[in-house]
Amino acid sequence: MTATNSAVWLPFPAEEVDGLPEGLDYRYWDGEPDYPGDPADCAYYVVPYMKGPEVAVRPLAKMGSVQVVQTLSAGIDHVEPGLDLLPAGVRLCNAKGVHEASTAELALTLVLASLRGLPGFVRGQDEEEWRSGFYPALADKSVLIVGYGSIGAAIEDRLAPFECARVARVARSARASARGPVQTLDDLPALLPASDVVILSTPLNASTRGLVDAGFLAAMPDGALLVNVARGGVVDTEALVAELESGRLRAALDVTDPEPLPAGHPLWHAPNVLITPHVGGSTSAFEPRAKRLLAAQLTRFAAGEPVDNVVRTTG
Repeated sequence: MTATNSAVWLPFPAEEVDGLPEGLDYRYWDGEPDYPGDPADCAYYVVPYMKGPEVAVRPLAKMGSVQVVQTLSAGIDHVEPGLDLLPAGVRLCNAKGVHEASTAELALTLVLASLRGLPGFVRGQDEEEWRSGFYPALADKSVLIVGYGSIGAAIEDRLAPFECARVARVARSARASARGPVQTLDDLPALLPASDVVILSTPLNASTRGLVDAGFLAAMPDGALLVNVARGGVVDTEALVAELESGRLRAALDVTDPEPLPAGHPLWHAPNVLITPHVGGSTSAFEPRAKRLLAAQLTRFAAGEPVDNVVRTTG
């Protein structure tokens, strides 16, 4: 590897990442207006985390020597608009292994908080009101996980102790898993009417954008809970607001469309909705896991070995 194509753009200072291989030119860039060097010299581009698609894509058109584009998110939708700007053969890698635990924790938190009425209890505490009563339990509920990759599997792992009546799994293709069969999106019409809780953990792509539309929501039973820890664009927001305002469904959302959700949007004040600000992966577990991933990936890259987590190759 020559000096002109050994630059690695990192969103962490190199001295803060243990285990980085020698022989590469590490440059710190976390989305600032000025680049840390000529993008044409960049061989390995680590996309700044949670800085949005505009920042992620901005240098791509000038990265004529880049070999790997590495996201620190499980999803890649924020860099996809710029992939056509890259030369053929560039490997796009995601952050599989970094976010599973944190995102699954939040998914379970949203399910339990929504079912057990925690938002109302918090409001009651603010008003010094004792809001006792009976609330739904997760026990004996039927749960459907839409998007059964590593995050979906991690969610099911955490559901296991809660005595759910059934957990069904849906992904792009049918297969067997350690916990049972995985069905396809084509099976949703048969699965939705029997699902008390529907958890979305699917990537955002052409087949899933707007997947949760009016028809999807209408197929869910009265009182069902929709939980979204995937991407806001998987859900038709207008259709969801209509169902929430009717009082028929509940929702717990870590992601929205649009995002950030602007002031005055009707979703903010729709009944029976709990909203968190896209914090599924933003925990204390993120940084050490992300740095371990980068050290391992760049060690392989420097040695000329295949990198992991390749989800797409340009060209």
